[in-house]
Amino acid sequence: MCYKSIYANIISAIFLVITSLVFAQQQKPNIVIIYVDDLGFGDIGVNGAIGVETPHVDKLAKNGLNFTDAHSSSATCTPSRYSLLTGSYAFRNNAAILEGDAPLIIDPNKETLPAMLQKAGYKTGVVGKWHLGLGKGKIDWNKKVPLGPEELGFDYSFLIPATGDRVPCVYLENQIVVGLNPEDPIFVSYGTRIDGYPWGFQHPELLKMHTDPYHQGAIINGISRIGYMKGGEDALWVDEDIPFVLSEKASDFIQGNKDNPFFLYFSLHDIHQPRVANIKFVESSTMGPRGDVIAQMDWCVGQITEQLQAANLLDNTLIIFTSDNGPILDDGYLDYARELVGEHKPGGGYRGAKYSIYEAGTRMPTIVHWPKEVEPGTSDALLSQVDLYRSIAKLVNQKVEKGAAPDSKDYLKSWLGKSKNGREFLLEEAYTFGLRMGKWKYIKPKNEDVPRWIAQKFVDPGFRKEVQLFNLDEDPLETNNVYKAFPEIVKQMGKQLEKILK
Repeated sequence: MCYKSIYANIISAIFLVITSLVFAQQQKPNIVIIYVDDLGFGDIGVNGAIGVETPHVDKLAKNGLNFTDAHSSSATCTPSRYSLLTGSYAFRNNAAILEGDAPLIIDPNKETLPAMLQKAGYKTGVVGKWHLGLGKGKIDWNKKVPLGPEELGFDYSFLIPATGDRVPCVYLENQIVVGLNPEDPIFVSYGTRIDGYPWGFQHPELLKMHTDPYHQGAIINGISRIGYMKGGEDALWVDEDIPFVLSEKASDFIQGNKDNPFFLYFSLHDIHQPRVANIKFVESSTMGPRGDVIAQMDWCVGQITEQLQAANLLDNTLIIFTSDNGPILDDGYLDYARELVGEHKPGGGYRGAKYSIYEAGTRMPTIVHWPKEVEPGTSDALLSQVDLYRSIAKLVNQKVEKGAAPDSKDYLKSWLGKSKNGREFLLEEAYTFGLRMGKWKYIKPKNEDVPRWIAQKFVDPGFRKEVQLFNLDEDPLETNNVYKAFPEIVKQMGKQLEKILK
């Protein structure tokens, strides 16, 4: 009897331990980062959008925390994505906008955000735009692509390999081209022209919309792209279907992992060029294609929240909604965004745009939604996306590997609305550098001509031969340079910026 009693006690103890571990896993919040492309601070209803409605995003804001001074780390896409997943400033790795056949720019030997979450017991997935490079360059698209999301800690991936305006125009699922016919292999070139799909500069009569010279490569689905492509006809995406395909894959990932904690990086193609709305959303705004794809983006957000609600997961899911960089009206395709913008202010009343060091380049629409923990409201805490890495690590009680996330700081309390404290200094990166310190904005001098390709987009990148200093409380449009009146502030911020850039 004694042995039976001891045996029963041991079994009971093991059962309690297992039950406790399962319960602990179930209590960990799911984490969903919805990363929109080229969405400006003012492009959502809650931040004053005119001419387009975003009810699903606005509902997140109504029931969550809306940030008014949260920033991407850069005013362009690849650098911001790099910083988000590595916790490191992009300039440290010379991360810049990549072509569609570029090698992976994240070191797979260093811990990343998804790899850290894997260690914490999460299933990890990425769905949508990647644009961080793949393989070692000169990719063979006809077999599994080595070096990609899997090597960085994602259990599942469904990707647009680069951007919608770059070849190859195919999806990758777990680093294998979806629907590829082996008898019609894919070839891609970003230098030498290759025969295959017709070229935009030779066949403008085949185009749905006209472009600048940079986007006059392979014509696919009536849209000319950057680069040249041959083969893979059965695998080609249809631009108008992209939001439905990506939303379905993201929903499938949620459904397939509803019984364990998961991390989903849902990286939308919208509202990046080419802006080709599905017929469901055409004329859903007063701003033409750009406004229509904002409405389309909002629908995608609704698909995710509805899937979470249907799976009874919404209350314990941390949703972070934000964008990779500021808005751009003219980015290579003629869709009349500049002519049709009307009274709408994509940057929300701030100066700048994508590619620009001024505020609208990095000040992002940012909403944190977690009904179980986050009280609805607004926050003016000065925060950077680079800090999400260590903040999330704190949330899941996971130690960050030595050498990982060197620029990330733990601001979990601020992200969850428990504190108003933000960064003392916040780096802004474009084609020069800016630094925020409270109400002050410092811009590093750059005495160079504006590149023609930026000037043609009607963007002021912020190049000036003298220091620029703005008091954003009094001058949110950054029109009155007060550097001569505040030499001590200039000295302090200049010194701090150089310290960061070392």
